Amino acid sequence: MNAVPETNVEQTALWNGAGARGWVEAQDLLDRMLKPVEDVLVDAVRPVPARRVLDVGCGTGGVTVAVATALGAGSRCVGVDVSEPMIAAARARTEREGAPASFIRADAQSHTFEPGGFDLIVSRFGVMFFDDVARAFDNLRRATRDGGELRFIVWRGMAENPFMTTAERAAAPLLPNLPDRDPDAPGQFALADADRVRRALAESAWTGIDIQPVDVACSLPEQELARYVTLFGPVGRALQEADDRLRDQVVDAVLPAFAPFVRGTRVRFTAACWVVTARAASDQV
Repeated sequence: MNAVPETNVEQTALWNGAGARGWVEAQDLLDRMLKPVEDVLVDAVRPVPARRVLDVGCGTGGVTVAVATALGAGSRCVGVDVSEPMIAAARARTEREGAPASFIRADAQSHTFEPGGFDLIVSRFGVMFFDDVARAFDNLRRATRDGGELRFIVWRGMAENPFMTTAERAAAPLLPNLPDRDPDAPGQFALADADRVRRALAESAWTGIDIQPVDVACSLPEQELARYVTLFGPVGRALQEADDRLRDQVVDAVLPAFAPFVRGTRVRFTAACWVVTARAASDQV
């Protein structure tokens, strides 16, 4: 059994409920929109001599499958996520695409992985949701062989990612109960502070820590913008409980706010991220 501990109950509830809906229903849209970010991670993995890979916060499995495909036969790629709906979607994807990947529903912060069972830990936007970051990285270190590697991508700050908060700013007059973003709480921008990331990794026996900024050009079709707004982020979650009238009002108010990002028939934005790499220190050092 993959029990989810009390320590992460809030995130577990979110990603088994309202948070999972958009990722499952519109995984095609997210896969296409975030493909350039996935490529940054997968391209960095290709030259790494890793056969056993863990994808943390794997969601519906896009990165897990991409890494498994890149590494080819003989690799063992495992995705882990707290979300049962997303893990179910990931398993369906793997069966459909025939990729050498498997998935477990668990909290990577506390799950008992095989000690040293992985050569490489990867994550695309999956490690920002731990409620105890140091504990999580410590647990992932134990799951990595000595000298193994950690590579992940997280968002930089809100100010550098205006696209990501456009909907909630525009919808605020109509949705006054939208929660405020707390950069210190688990969530999209929880690891925007590079110093915080560095400290947490250093305290968890990771060494050779390197944190580099990367700006990734992403886009989606303009005709998909309404679907994006109503399924993802704080606005999307709020609209799951809204009636049709309020939903239409919010869409009418929010879509014009994205005008600065529209170029022809596509909505284009820059994903301002950190690419973080580290190595598992040897217990003998």
